[in-house]
Amino acid sequence: MATPIQLAGLTLPSPILVASGCGGTGRELAAYGDLAALGGFVTRSITVTARPGGPMPRLVETPSGFINAIGLQNPGLDHFLATELPWLVQQGVRVFVSIAGKSLGEYAELARRLGRSPGVAGVEVNLSAPDATGTGVFDVREPFHAASVVATVQRDLPRGMPAIAKVRSDVGRVVESARTVLDAGAAAVVIGNAFPAALPDGRPGGLSGPAIRPLALRCVAEVHAALPEAEVVGAGGIGTIDDVRSFLDAGATAVQVGTALLHDPTTATRLVAELQDAP
Repeated sequence: MATPIQLAGLTLPSPILVASGCGGTGRELAAYGDLAALGGFVTRSITVTARPGGPMPRLVETPSGFINAIGLQNPGLDHFLATELPWLVQQGVRVFVSIAGKSLGEYAELARRLGRSPGVAGVEVNLSAPDATGTGVFDVREPFHAASVVATVQRDLPRGMPAIAKVRSDVGRVVESARTVLDAGAAAVVIGNAFPAALPDGRPGGLSGPAIRPLALRCVAEVHAALPEAEVVGAGGIGTIDDVRSFLDAGATAVQVGTALLHDPTTATRLVAELQDAP
């Protein structure tokens, strides 16, 4: 049996979570493993109103990953609460809802309504969109901007529901960013979103997959060294049990699996099993 972990005040059955945007609605992964065995499922980023997403093509494979320009496509908060969240809760999965807004007011509304929604384990505040300006979300290029979002979300969540902050993997500023959002009330910090890149036609996008793994790992190690008491979730190119061990050894409390699921949708549940079987 896997040893449960503590993250953001919650007991999770495994340190393996599905990263935001990479597990669809959850239904797409359910045929490939037991979602309840995962440490948690992070939804795609939900906004107050529906977003149609960017023009095609939105996903282009590179020699070591993908470049995406999804444009935060999602059905909006009302539809998510009515259809997607209830299904996930029925599966017994711990649901972390990723949220994105174009203003502090939108982040506050998302926090208030999700905080009243049964089955939400916590929220992941998306502070690391690789093209914030192009996608029209609140630009958090400075750590104090990120702190203002986290403080707003934390203020409007009910006591006991954690806000987890997802920050950029910027080696030069990741420690500052992590310290700032933790001081603002984040219960944990996720490190390792897609890196700013461009599609072949020049449109802005985000690079994810194995290409960014060493950079994300460096950022996790930097934050752990500077803030050893902080709870850190590592993400970025994780696809094997050795990758998982590298991030845990670097100081991560848990990891998120993302791009690997597009190649092999069994990856997350397979890693949970492999970690259980490890000596």
